[in-house]
Amino acid sequence: MIHPSQTSKNPTLRALLPGDAGAGSGGDGFRKADLAEIDASCRVPVLFFFLSGLAWLIAGSLLALVASIKLHSPGFLAAWEWLVFSNVRTAHLNTVIYGFASQVSVGVSVWLMCRLCRIPLPAPGLVTVANLFYNLGVTVGVGGILLGDSTAIEWLEMPRYATPILFSSYALIAVWTIVTFRLRAERHLYVSQWYLLAAVLWFPWLYGTAQVMLLLEPVRGVVQAAVNWWFAHNVLGLWFTPIGLASIYYFIPKVIGRPIHSYYLSVLGFWSLALFYNWNGMHHLVGGPLPAWMITISIVASVMMLIPVITVAINHHFTMLGHFGKMRHSPTLRFIVFGAVSYTLASLQGIASALRSVSEVTHFTHHTIAHAHLGMYAFFSMVMFGAMYYILPRITQREWPCNGLISLHFWGVALGIVLYVVPMSLMGFIQGTKLNDPTIRFLDVVQFTLPWLQLRTLAGLLMVAGHVAFVANVGWLLVRMFEPYRKPVVRILTGEAETLAAGK
Repeated sequence: MIHPSQTSKNPTLRALLPGDAGAGSGGDGFRKADLAEIDASCRVPVLFFFLSGLAWLIAGSLLALVASIKLHSPGFLAAWEWLVFSNVRTAHLNTVIYGFASQVSVGVSVWLMCRLCRIPLPAPGLVTVANLFYNLGVTVGVGGILLGDSTAIEWLEMPRYATPILFSSYALIAVWTIVTFRLRAERHLYVSQWYLLAAVLWFPWLYGTAQVMLLLEPVRGVVQAAVNWWFAHNVLGLWFTPIGLASIYYFIPKVIGRPIHSYYLSVLGFWSLALFYNWNGMHHLVGGPLPAWMITISIVASVMMLIPVITVAINHHFTMLGHFGKMRHSPTLRFIVFGAVSYTLASLQGIASALRSVSEVTHFTHHTIAHAHLGMYAFFSMVMFGAMYYILPRITQREWPCNGLISLHFWGVALGIVLYVVPMSLMGFIQGTKLNDPTIRFLDVVQFTLPWLQLRTLAGLLMVAGHVAFVANVGWLLVRMFEPYRKPVVRILTGEAETLAAGK
């Protein structure tokens, strides 16, 4: 194993560790005071992104519960016209995707980019303004959906008048990222930076192209479906996935204090993701009125995703090998590893679902919903939770006040998502088999799903309990910022052995 101190002599080896792994070591290492300065410069903008994202998470969780209950109890809140299932489910999707996941991912990206570039946050006012406009856009968009003003285009349901606000915010964040990268003090590029830069450049292209082709100057016929699924699938694969993988590549080596297993595997994983994922999406249209070659290419690209998925899985596993015991003491490691394993499982499930023989059974069933939650929640959201557990004590200079709430958060969301994904995936296969059997009435299939949908609501309650525990712990942490003293933050497992005290 390569010791972190050896990396300063070799640019290739330096790329194996996060940028500040050698902090305090002198030479090419970054001084401790500089790390504290970077964290302090990120405090207000990053907290703004995190807190607003968590507020949308709670709102989205409540909307999800209402939608889940309505699936097996349609009369629930029936007197409230704006809470019909179509409005609530759509508002839930957009709230957690654009309100929670996107904002938290930007907050994590801002902190990571400053740490890896080794400079304090440049233009913090620009980042804050972008956040203000972003929250305005999400509020307008979700409000429009609940009022019935949805576009009915999946993952792009927000009304058109919310789009300019959101796109302006995305553009500001992209410009900020490029400027920060250009001003970097660290000239070496790290694995996490590849993914962060790719994500902020890919997403405005995806979002802008989809808006033009589906809403501003809509294409005609079945091409709309092709563009819709190209966008919907690539939002996960080319926006959320790169930021999630960037976080995994940063925090696992950072917490356990050892380099990434293989630099060359990380190169292969990055470029194969960039090459193959963009072709995914149209396998959702198997059986639809599109040219067979288009769907076949998408299926082939989905199968080729085995390359980046297996590559990343090997890299993460062998990096963690011998250090799994540290998960008991590090909430960051616990959530990150759970998310990394879920990324592999979600990808393998997605590859299987892309095959024609499987899609004919699972499409239009709850199996698809389970797969979406395995990727978006079990992978991405869990990684973001882990990242926040690492970042928040450093930008607030406070330790987490309650270990019990951390445990409640982890076990609530972990058990909840397992109880959600496993039964719903199984039920989806059975549901699809029954739907394809002409001798079985559709009403009988619906009645078969009811007990499973009640189990889904129970899983949702567990996840909401975990979210409430996390938000309570974050609130408690912020309250402690106003105490007349600051307890030191001692970094034990990161290899820094660093203590930050007040005023330093």
